[in-house]
Amino acid sequence: MEREIWKYLSFILTLLLALAIIGNVLLYINNNELQKAIQERGNVTVVYNETVKEVESNATIALQAKIEELQKELEYIKGQLRANRTEKTNVTIAILPVVGPIDETAAFDVISKIREIRNDDNVGGVVLWIESPGGYVGPVITIYKELKKLSYEKPIVAYTGGMAASGGYLIACAADKIIADPLAEVGSIGVLYVHYDLEQNYAQNGIKVNVFKTGKYKDTGAEWRDLTEEEREMIKNEVNTYFEYFLQVVGEGRNLDLNITRQYGDGRVWFASEVKGTLVDDTGDLDSTISALEEILKVKSANVVFYSTQKVDFGIYESSSLYMPPNYALSYIRR
Repeated sequence: MEREIWKYLSFILTLLLALAIIGNVLLYINNNELQKAIQERGNVTVVYNETVKEVESNATIALQAKIEELQKELEYIKGQLRANRTEKTNVTIAILPVVGPIDETAAFDVISKIREIRNDDNVGGVVLWIESPGGYVGPVITIYKELKKLSYEKPIVAYTGGMAASGGYLIACAADKIIADPLAEVGSIGVLYVHYDLEQNYAQNGIKVNVFKTGKYKDTGAEWRDLTEEEREMIKNEVNTYFEYFLQVVGEGRNLDLNITRQYGDGRVWFASEVKGTLVDDTGDLDSTISALEEILKVKSANVVFYSTQKVDFGIYESSSLYMPPNYALSYIRR
């Protein structure tokens, strides 16, 4: 029975993502068509513009309605999966820390702990303690997806006492609630691409690089040369795709309209007290976070267990897309 629920759940998640992508693509195509019409048919621009806007509006409303319908189904399935867990009087709360920058090693460590928690029937819920400025796009997204799976079976409340920025904030959006110290830094919704261009440095030091490649894009982002204009456009598209994904995650996790979410997507961080009710649910400390999770679990004085994670020697050694504020990325760039 549970396996069938998971199959249905995976289908709905895939459909949700597909609908979101289709919506963005349709808006992009319609905007391009509109621009062509403005250039080629100036005398009927106003009429065409109004027609396109009406079609876009209707399509957007219908798409949003379908997304909301699927989200309601997800909530129902989540409730069914959680209800299947055996009720216990001695419930354990697991505190799972995500500390420092996130790379592949950190993701491997955290995900192994997530899997361990999922398989432990004594653990009723999780406090996701985040103190992180984010990190590489791939590992951040991988952790987020694993946390979403965990949240279908066990409630998660995210907490930060100092920082949950960029990728750190993205993974917090997998939680049922986010609680933060009033002066904790949260947000930094955006994407950063770091590219090394050491071509002149190589030349000044008499270093010549011979490259044999099977395609003209194979060494895109390599440090021994600058990017071409075509490659710059490709990277811009990549960054924008990651950014749209980030916005979708925040909109879904925080139950915010995409237009409102986009207003927070300028890359800055806020004190948690400034965004209470939007980017965070409430302000408080670790004890109040545990109490909030106990309320969700409908228990008192739960047994609390801390999971340990290993320290990561983080460093940016090549051209990379990051969910990380630029001021933090600078500290980890290879010297």
